Order: sequence, then structure tokens, then C-alpha cells
Amino acid sequence: MKSHYVCFWIALLLGNVTVAADRPNIVWLLSEDNSVHYLQHYGSPHGPAPAIRQLAEEGLTYDHAFSNSPVCSVARTTLMTGILGPRAGFHYHRKMVPAKLPAAVEMVPVYLRRAGYYCTNNQKQDYNVVTQNVWDESSRMATWRKRPDKSQPFFHMQSFGNSHESSLHFKREQMNREALKTDPAAVELAPYFPDTPLFRYTQAYYHDRMTVIDAQIEKVINQLKDDGVYENTIIFYFGDHGGVLPRSKGYIYEGGLHVPLVIRFPEKYKHYFPAERGTREQGFVSFIDFSPTTLRLAGLDVPTSMDGVPFAGPGMTAEDLARRDETFGYADRFDERYEFVRSLRKGEYKYIRAYEHFYPDSLQNNYRYRMLAFSQWRKLYGAGELNEVQARFFQPKPVELLFDVESDPHEVINLASDPQYKTVLEDLRKRLRLKMKSIHDLSLFPESQMIELALPNGIAFGDEHRVEIGELLDVVDLALLPWQQASKKIPRALQSDNPRVRYWGATACAAFSDRLEPLLPELKMLLEDSDPRVQIRAAEVLGMIRASEPQPTLYAVLRKSESNAVAVAAMNAIVFLRDHHGYAFDVDASMIKAADEPLVQRRLEYLNGVEP
Repeated sequence: MKSHYVCFWIALLLGNVTVAADRPNIVWLLSEDNSVHYLQHYGSPHGPAPAIRQLAEEGLTYDHAFSNSPVCSVARTTLMTGILGPRAGFHYHRKMVPAKLPAAVEMVPVYLRRAGYYCTNNQKQDYNVVTQNVWDESSRMATWRKRPDKSQPFFHMQSFGNSHESSLHFKREQMNREALKTDPAAVELAPYFPDTPLFRYTQAYYHDRMTVIDAQIEKVINQLKDDGVYENTIIFYFGDHGGVLPRSKGYIYEGGLHVPLVIRFPEKYKHYFPAERGTREQGFVSFIDFSPTTLRLAGLDVPTSMDGVPFAGPGMTAEDLARRDETFGYADRFDERYEFVRSLRKGEYKYIRAYEHFYPDSLQNNYRYRMLAFSQWRKLYGAGELNEVQARFFQPKPVELLFDVESDPHEVINLASDPQYKTVLEDLRKRLRLKMKSIHDLSLFPESQMIELALPNGIAFGDEHRVEIGELLDVVDLALLPWQQASKKIPRALQSDNPRVRYWGATACAAFSDRLEPLLPELKMLLEDSDPRVQIRAAEVLGMIRASEPQPTLYAVLRKSESNAVAVAAMNAIVFLRDHHGYAFDVDASMIKAADEPLVQRRLEYLNGVEP
């Protein structure tokens, strides 16, 4: 701790920090798995939260705040670094191997501690990068009250788990024994949900969680008041990403990304914020912006490594914030379930590019299906009891989706093929492509290769391979062309010397599943490819169109490959082809070289009928 005081006094002498008396304490209060949809403060008739509302009256409500990722480890790492996950390589949940940040790139508490702040976390971390000495204390007992000098400014982060997805992993008997404050008959279900007593109870129960969270936040507020530091403290309240009913957490829709954000600021710091207390801001802010904003509020410079931009602090104007109308989202592997999706929202329009569109949203994830509502939804689909909108969750997605999220907040009306929105579609498609190329999106390297090549310094690796990454994006985007044009370019990709080009060429083929007969010779050659990920993708594409039995290829990959990530991808393909295309598989651990990988074990449990 002494070293941090030395750093602080050196910085003070150099003029790099504001004097202590002028520096605010900063507190982050996070409700887990919590989107805007469950709070009365954001328009729901349910979920009253008077403490949060009081914070809003003494500060600002941000109506357009977004996590960049819809799951905790990726979202929190983004939040704490101000760096986009696919740029640095920490965008997979759960990590098989943690990424390393470049030298001299730190998480926000490290910068604050060097400037003399006392930094505590109570308690959740869940980072996807290698870390050490981030906090003065991170534990269930961590609090600003332990700082040795009570005049020392502090940064405190506290997470509240009562709204976590696991709170909805109840047994059916609970519905008969636990009375709710929210009337299940009064909740408004999303149109993609079946209207059942279970879904209504689940949503009502989650609205009640907001009352629990609010009471815990009030307790922290009272502690700040009791300590006499409330009027020198800026408080952020927000959800750590969206959630948590089906189709939210783990999915790139607004339910997974659009979070509540309220910032309470004392009168003495009102000049740091662009609007009057008690008002609502419409400018867009994302998790990459939270760390830069916190540093700016503390009087520090924002490191050039951060992708975000401050939305409060000295010099911020209302016009600056009003101009912000864009947010970028990413979703990749969640636990054992693979997906590669990106989104870009600008104003009222949301564009989603599903690079592996053939994977339905419903693809098995053991943890998700612990929720009774998830399981009931799937059973009703199997019984043919869902309408067209409710059934989409279990079907392949379009390659592109476009939503007007202001008029269609549940994102059920896909405008991508509507000629009236052609200009909007093309504009957002272009913006997303430019974004992915500008950050050198590492998902264009399959995870097994990213682990092998990029994790020591993903940012440097992406910069070094930016040309190839751009070319790979062009290859997978052949799926967006008319068949007449794509069919002339895909064969060159399938015959490329670069295995990643072959991989994304095969992926693009899936968009033309009913027209692939001319390409079958090239695709079948890939079943014997030197790269196991290419073999897996070829087996999936050919299996989907019934042009080849996938079992021999996938079994061979599992027997031979030592890569954990390759084994997880192969098991993902097996579950996908079994559940959604009717293939029979007989797999056990003795057939898998990387059988010890926990995510492989999850797939084996599911295939063997073990309850998640």
C-alpha cells in the first residue's frame, strides 16, 4: 500500500491528479443479469425500486446504456478494461485459457490506486484476463471503511447476486409455496414467450427480485451517509449485462444488452454532468465507456488502450452526449455452446449479423436449461404448440436481422428483406464491417487457433494480422451475396492454402444450403482437411443438407485432436446435428483425447441424459 501512496504524491507533484479534497469517491453498484425490462423506473408496471429512483432524482437516468456483451465474464472484463473483447481476445465465456493484456495496460482500479484511491470490490470478479493486484481488497468483507486514512478518496464496486440467472433455477414446488408481490396474471409477456403459468410466475418472481436488489442498494447508500461521505460520492447503479428470462442473457438481443444506468452525483460535482438532476439522457453509452468516464471523474487521463470515450467529467456537454447514438455488441461461445454474432445499433435501428446462423438460439446450454421456463419452452416446441413467433427460437436464424427497436422492442419483426429498409440495412451492414475490421476482430480466427496464437497479446496479434482478418471477414460475408455471384467466389475459398479461408468459405456455404450440389466435391474434400476445425465445419454443412454422414469425421477429430477447443467445437457439432437434424451419435469419454475439458464433460452429460 505504501507504494501507492508514493505514486500518488509523485503524480500530485507532477500535476497529474486533482487534490484529494476535490476528487470524488466513486461507487459502482451492479445488479447481476438485469436488463431495463424489469424495473418500474424504466417503464415496467412492476419492479418498484424506490432507492434507485431516489438516486435518479439526485442524478441522471440513462435510457440508452448497453453492455457490449450479454454475459458476465466478457461484460465485466470489457467494463473493467474499457477494451472491446474481440480486440483483446477475452470474448469467450467460459475461458479455457485467460488472455493477457499488453504490458502497461491495466484495469481501472490499478490506475486509480496509483493516483491515491483506495479500491475495493465486494465481491464478484469473473475476469477473462490474467490479473494480479487489481484491488486493495476484493472479498465479501471489502469496503471503503477499511481505508487507513479516512480522507483518502475511494473507488468501491459491489455486485448484488439476488437478480442472477440462478435465482430462476427454482423447483416447480416453489410456485405453490412462495407468494409473490407481483401478480403473475398482470405481467406482460414478450410475444416470443408461450403464455403459461410457469412463464408468468417466472417473470413475476424476477420482478420481485428488483425489490430485493433495491433494499440492498439502499443499505449501501445508508452506509455512505452514516460515514459522512455521501455528498462527496458519485454513485453508478447499473446491470452487469442484460437478462435473465429466456432469449436475454447469452443472446445479443436488447434483452441481453440494454441495461439500466442511473448515476447520482452530489451538488458539488454537478458541473461534471451534462444535464440537470432528475432528468433522463438519451445519448448512447456502452460498457467500454464506463472506465474512461470513471478516470475522467477522478481527474485522470484516459489511457490510449481504452476503446471507450467518457460520457461525464470536466468539459462534457449535453451536445456531446446527444450525438452519441451507436453501440456495438458481440456474442461468441457461452460455456459449451458456440455462436458468433455481432450487432450494431444506431438510433432506433439494430442490425445483427449471425455468422453461424444455422445454430438456433435454442442450441443446448446446460446452465440455461436449468431454468424451468427454458425447458418448458422446448417441450412445447416439440409438441407443436407454439405459434410462428414463439417457434423461431428453435429454428435457424437469417444471416442478417434488422429491427426497429423503438417500434418493435421485442425484436420480432425482421426488416432485413424489406425493400423499404434497404438503405438502412446497407448502412448498418457497412458500419458493422468497418467496426470489425477496425478492431481486428479475433473471432475470425477459430478459438483453438486464437488460443494457440493470440492470447499472449491479442491486440498486437490482431494488428499484425489485420489484413488477413479483413480478408476472412470478406470470405464469410460471401453469404450476403446473391448465389450467382457467391458461387463464383466460394470455390476459390474452399481450395485456399489458408485453412481459415477454407473454414469461412465452408461457413458461407451454409447460407445456400439448397443450391450446394455444384460445390459438393470441394466440400467433401474438406472432410479430410489437415485442419480439424475445417473438418468439423464441413461435417456440419454437409450433414445439414444430408449430403454426408457426419459421424465418422467428428469421431475422428475427437480421437486425434489434443486441443480442448477443437474437442468442444466437435461436441457442439454433435449436439447440434443430433438435436436439430436427427443424427444418432454414440459418444463416450474413451473416444475423446481431450475428454478432461470441463466443457466437453458438460456435452457428455447432456448426451447421456444427465440432468443439467
